[in-house]
Amino acid sequence: MARRSSRACAAAMATAAVFALLAATATATGLVRVEHPTKSDGSLSLLVVGDWGRKGTYNQSRVAEQMGKVGEKLNIDFVISTGDNFYEDGLTGVDDQAFEESFTDIYTAKSLQKPWYLVLGNHDYRGDVLAQLSPVLRKIDQRFLCMRSFIVNAEIVDFFFIDTTPFQLKYWTRPKDHHYDWRGVAPRQKYITNLLKDMDEAMKKSTAKWKIAVGHHTIRSVSDHGDTKELLQLLLPVLKVNSIDFYINGHDHCLEHISSRDSPIQYLTSGGGSKAWRGVFQPNSDKLQFFYDGQGFMSLQINQDQADFIFYDVSGNILYKWSKSKANYLQPSTYITEA
Repeated sequence: MARRSSRACAAAMATAAVFALLAATATATGLVRVEHPTKSDGSLSLLVVGDWGRKGTYNQSRVAEQMGKVGEKLNIDFVISTGDNFYEDGLTGVDDQAFEESFTDIYTAKSLQKPWYLVLGNHDYRGDVLAQLSPVLRKIDQRFLCMRSFIVNAEIVDFFFIDTTPFQLKYWTRPKDHHYDWRGVAPRQKYITNLLKDMDEAMKKSTAKWKIAVGHHTIRSVSDHGDTKELLQLLLPVLKVNSIDFYINGHDHCLEHISSRDSPIQYLTSGGGSKAWRGVFQPNSDKLQFFYDGQGFMSLQINQDQADFIFYDVSGNILYKWSKSKANYLQPSTYITEA
């Protein structure tokens, strides 16, 4: 068992009241559904960060510090991680010191002692995946809730967390020197077919005003990894037919916003949690709204009528703001809180 630091104990105590309000149930599709309440005014505030787990190096600690400041100003309800939570090769087990060295001991701000909802990235799959999914980690730090695919219902919005790593064929056929932990996933085709079926059914049953999909891999990106052809072919049609508003991802170590030219879907990358500055720019056929090849994170403030996104750099400076209204996709924000 990993050492339970004083910070981990403090985090567990601080979040106990929050988690007492949460309920997780298995849906008819087999996906776990977590219920998370909105604020008393019906709104929700959260941060999104990805590709971070480097024991504080590559400016991970600086990004975490700014997240704490913004999180306090926005009074966030939770944090979303878009994956690659532990570099370079995931966790070695539930007693891996990297869990606390890259998570508990880094995200120490009071405002970040809220639930963290996490998906797995390809680097996480290079380690002991079952360890990262284990409830044992929540005994070390109660904030940490990582599952392969699941739903978070926050009344006005449903978040659909999707396990995207198994989609990429190259991890199966050309893993190079890497080992991927496919326990609970193989055979690939059956896993993907069942996952898409479950997600399609869950999205169709959703009555939330907003629908947001979260995955690790890009669907559209102008940075190093670019578009993911398997997600374009297999996942995107499911998102389109179910009127998903936003697809949020990491994988590329940058911040970006791309608008689809053939649907209302917006693609938002928040993968600047630590190592960045790849120096790659490769445009695609969709409309690029914003691109920053550096470190940082994203906030989302959302209510029944409007969703407001802000991207921040490693110093907490606002780089870009964008809002979407259900009545008018580009209506200026009316309630946004600047941090």
